Amino acid sequence: MDIIYLHDLRIETIIGVNDWERHVKQIVVLDLDIGTNIGKAATSDSVEDTVNYKTVAKRLMAFVGESEFQLVETLAERVAEMILNDFKAPWLRLRVNKQGAVRGVRDVGVIIERGCRE
Repeated sequence: MDIIYLHDLRIETIIGVNDWERHVKQIVVLDLDIGTNIGKAATSDSVEDTVNYKTVAKRLMAFVGESEFQLVETLAERVAEMILNDFKAPWLRLRVNKQGAVRGVRDVGVIIERGCRE
């Protein structure tokens, strides 16, 4: 299986369980690996035959930017569902990083894999 990826996608959103987090947008950082087969696109040299990463990025920015989840776990699951369904991806790995969520720790978050990896 081939992988199309978007790494270090930074999106402002409402996320968190603390009162102040429900009112102040914070940045989450997404790293997304999407399983696919790039063979047809490589042959045709046409963006219509692949997962268009610009379209994926725009969709993620809109979805995550408008969301107001409490947990990064919930955000990760909803993003995974959207990518698998909307882009017909058979597999993905997603890292959601809520930088600075814990004092003294740069990176905090979750990594999930969904779908079947061939």
